[in-house]
Amino acid sequence: MPEQDRPGGQAGAGQGEPKRAAGPAGRSAAEVEAPVRDGGGGGLGPPRPPVGAEAVPDSGPVLPGDAPWLDRMLPLLRTPMAERPAPDDGPLDGGKPGPESAACVLDLALRVGELLLASGEAAEDVEAAMLGIARAYRVYPCEPQVTFTLVSISYQPTSAESPLMVERTVRRRVSDYARLAAVFRLVSDITAGGVDVDDAGRRLAWVRQGRPYPVWLLVLASGLLAGAATVLVGGKADGRAWLVFASAFVAAVAGDRLAALVAHHDLPEFYQFVVAAMPAALIGILLSFNDLHLRGSVVITGGLFAFLPGRFMVAAAQDGLTGFYLTAAARLLEVLYLVAGMVIGVMLVLYVGVSSNADLRNCESPDGVANPPLQLVAAMLVALAFAVLLQTDRSTVPLVVLNSAVGWATYGVLVNALTEPIVAAGSAAGLVGLFGQLMARYRGVSALPYVTAAIGPLMPGSVLYFGLLSFTQGRLDAGLASVGRASATAMALAIGVNLGGEVARLFKPLSNPEPARGARRCGPPPPTGPDGQPGWPC
Repeated sequence: MPEQDRPGGQAGAGQGEPKRAAGPAGRSAAEVEAPVRDGGGGGLGPPRPPVGAEAVPDSGPVLPGDAPWLDRMLPLLRTPMAERPAPDDGPLDGGKPGPESAACVLDLALRVGELLLASGEAAEDVEAAMLGIARAYRVYPCEPQVTFTLVSISYQPTSAESPLMVERTVRRRVSDYARLAAVFRLVSDITAGGVDVDDAGRRLAWVRQGRPYPVWLLVLASGLLAGAATVLVGGKADGRAWLVFASAFVAAVAGDRLAALVAHHDLPEFYQFVVAAMPAALIGILLSFNDLHLRGSVVITGGLFAFLPGRFMVAAAQDGLTGFYLTAAARLLEVLYLVAGMVIGVMLVLYVGVSSNADLRNCESPDGVANPPLQLVAAMLVALAFAVLLQTDRSTVPLVVLNSAVGWATYGVLVNALTEPIVAAGSAAGLVGLFGQLMARYRGVSALPYVTAAIGPLMPGSVLYFGLLSFTQGRLDAGLASVGRASATAMALAIGVNLGGEVARLFKPLSNPEPARGARRCGPPPPTGPDGQPGWPC
């Protein structure tokens, strides 16, 4: 629900439709989509191996002195193409590839870029991965480019030769951080040297298109997320609080299933968010009509946590700060539409509740931390649920929960010390980004799994609810102030995460821009696949 492409949790893998300005003809959209229907690689190669095949080995920590490929490629990417030095050597041979081999390398780089962009990676990191793959196989000079849903790469060996340009459109995005980690390990091995194009293509084709968690567990995680958010906002553990927890759990599960039903009919995501947000608002209103003084507004607030698109906001902020203004603007517009769908779904129900004199006031402070131990546990549960919904690798989940605890504890200390809540949220997000980036650099994978779910407890769900309630009550000034405050908090979180990640890069000095031939490979040699060829089943 929270960061999925479809709130119902049924979104498929990111699909791309390749387009070539020169070279072999691209495939049609039907050909790209066909492998998904029969369990294949989603247009990325041959069908994946059967369930139970050997998993991709973890690359392990990056050894001292080995700069991650992202640190080696970013300085090159920020250098004009005419001033970039030629790579020292390729992973398998020292000569430049021919046109056919170059086309295969560009296609590999393009498919890797498509998967990274579909998983929510920042545009600059996607371009760095594509550039690293091309240079590893001595396909230079080349220029990758990413614009929101379009990835492309061009190659012209000399001014006298015809240029080759390939591009692919990412039609759908999917939250599968386990697959993202496998793609990152593949890029690490390619840029380290020793992997030929065929082996790399086979590993990419075998990157699992299925999810590490079954659908029923995702549904339960969405309920746990909403229920834990009610404890996080309310800060109470009495009998009524557990009844509110259960109500939010049921509302989130109902919203998830309704969104899945809407997604089954291929309606746009906007309408999926509208439908998914309604059950929490409806149950919250029903709880207000009782003699037990249940906090129905807390149920609505907890339900909002499940829909705030933190992943898109973090990526949009990083794209804007790194100069990808068009992509950043498009991602922010996407966030606006998704939030608008959620707002419309909640406000349609709130109007009914306000007209029926429902008691939707929230006596809890949206900024304070009333019960630090209880709310810390609730924040960790929120992060755990977010991590499961984002399909985070199971070995990474404990670190994500630990990182969220650090962030929420920092936020609580700063807020209780009378620090401005927006500043406190940004500072806590900075620590989350710092520790997440350090964890990711140690393991040689993307930082997204370590930070996206960890900032979930800091999302401004309660402030946004106050704004929506004010709108429905006709208090436009108060509503605009609350919505503006929620937007400022969300932007502070995104900028804090990005700043923390940039600071983490200072902890490890850069080595040579690119490794020489025969450089250390991350992880053990590839196992043998079912066809007798080297492969990397995932």
